[in-house]
Parts: sequence; C-alpha cells; structure tokens
Amino acid sequence: MTSVDDAARRAEGALRYSLVLPIFNEEAVLPLLLARIDALMDALDGPAEAIFVDDGSRDTSGLFLRLKARQDPRYRYIGLSRNFGHQIAITAGMDAAEGEAVIVMDADLQDPPEIVLDMVAKWAEGYDVVYARRRERHGESRFKRWTADAFYRLLARFADVDIPRNVGDFRLVDRKVVEAFRGMPEQDRFVRGMFAWLGFRQTAVEFERAPREAGATKYTLRRMTRLAANALIGFSDAPLKLVVVTGFTVSLLAGLYGAYVVARWLAGAELVTGWASTILIVALLGGGNMLMTGIVGLYVGRIHAEVKRRPLYVVAAREGFAHAAATREADAPPLQRAG
Repeated sequence: MTSVDDAARRAEGALRYSLVLPIFNEEAVLPLLLARIDALMDALDGPAEAIFVDDGSRDTSGLFLRLKARQDPRYRYIGLSRNFGHQIAITAGMDAAEGEAVIVMDADLQDPPEIVLDMVAKWAEGYDVVYARRRERHGESRFKRWTADAFYRLLARFADVDIPRNVGDFRLVDRKVVEAFRGMPEQDRFVRGMFAWLGFRQTAVEFERAPREAGATKYTLRRMTRLAANALIGFSDAPLKLVVVTGFTVSLLAGLYGAYVVARWLAGAELVTGWASTILIVALLGGGNMLMTGIVGLYVGRIHAEVKRRPLYVVAAREGFAHAAATREADAPPLQRAG
C-alpha cells in the first residue's frame, strides 16, 4: 500500500477503518465503551466506522446503540433476529464492514480499544493480519485460565494449521483477507482458526487483558465447550483418527484374548464361563462402539448442517447505513456518482 494510493482513497472519502463489535446484553458497559470508541476513532489516521452487531440482546443494548447510530454518522447498528452466537455475530459485522482494515474486538473492554493503535502501526509495516496476544488474563478464575491453556495446547497438538496460543478474536484484518474470509461459507465457525487457515502475513501485539468493566461474561462453560468442539472438529481430523486407533486396539485385544482362550482349551485347562468377564467385555465393546459412533456422528451432523445451506444469520434491523451510503455518494467524484 503506497502513499499515493492512500491519498487517493482519502480524496474519494473511502473508509480506512471498520470496527466490528458483537454485543449481547452489554447495557452496563456501553456508556464507557462508546466513550473509548469515540476517542479511538478520533485518534485514527483516517475515516472510521464502528459497527455494533446486536446478537439478540434482551436488555436495552439495542435501543441504546440504535440511538447512537442515529446521532453519530460514524456508527452503524445491526440487530440480528435472535442469538446466533458470538462467531456468527463477528461474521455479520465483517460482511457489513467497508474499511480498508477491519478490527474485531469484544465489547466488554477486556479488549482495550487503545491497543488498536499498535495494530495499525503493524499494519502500516505491511502485515495483513495483526492479532492481540494476551500476556496476562486478569479477572479470570483459575479454572478458566487452566481450561483455556489446555484448549490451546490441544489445538497446537492436533490442529492442521498453526493457531496462535492465548489469542482470541481481537485482531486487525486487511481488506484482501476480509474478502478471502467472506468466501468461507462453513456454518460451524471458529473465526480465529479460519484466519490462521487463510495464511497471509501475520504478526502479534501483546497486551494485558483487564477484568470486565461491568456485567457478566456471556461465555458459559457450555458455550466454551461448543467453541472448543468447533475448533477441534473444524480444523483437525484427529477425532476420526482416534476412532480408527480405538477400533484397532479393541479388536487387537479381543483377538489376543481369543487366542489365549484357544491355547488354554488345547492345553486341556478347565474353562469356566464367567458372567462378570462376559459383562465386562460386552460393556467395553459397547462403550467403544458408542464413542466411535458419536465422534463420526459429529462429523455427519456438520455435513448435514452444510448441505442445508441455510443463511448464517438473519438481520432484523439496521441503523446508520443509509446515512453512510448518502455520505459516500456525496463525496464521490462526479463520474462515480449514481445516475
């Protein structure tokens, strides 16, 4: 990206940055969040927009953000028809983003907006993806930190791509990477893994993750478990290999046991059919079969979800986009204007 290109884009009024923030029941933190987003956009070196994706909030978050989008032309609001999940909300925001660089961050202020300036500096050096790596994780329980570390170790061991450790969805993504991301239609999404799979030139900036400013985390144990399953199944065939290894091991042990019984029979040893041993073997084989069937079923379920080709999300309301389109129309050179 050259200085001539940058000057041309600014002359045409092109957006340079898009901030994408998924929201779910965050009314307690919104006043402070919006103040820091305002300060961030004022500090950026080009025009910016902030896209808030309301993922089916049941509090007043949607009303608050729609009003902000009406009052400030830099703000956009997308209201999804229900709660589709954090990863889908990120996707909805990236689909709507028009900036040359798209920055994804959480709304709870554990992702400090000020770190975006460090990301922009790395982007200016020529990196296509700049992700934020957590140096410290303040305000999280020991169980949460332990499970997160185990999750990243498991991914590093079995994933087909190199997914950075201690990295969430807080990142800056260049426009060409966004376009490549849009071409990935899978239903069960693990966004940070998708960006790792895409490649391009990537680097990290480190930060200390602060405790939540207000409200409670929306990532319950159930949601974290589902995200981990999406990551492992979506980016590794290790579970299927486990099925093969388990089946082979059980068959080998059964064969060895059968050979042992035949050898004892040929030696004239007295054989007593034991009810306990029979039940043990049946339970072992039945449990192994259920485990293997379940793992295969997870993959079959994913195939079923893909072939239905349902949309990833449904938008119920939008605010601030009509004003943005009108502004671009007014700022465009005469030959580029509609009509």
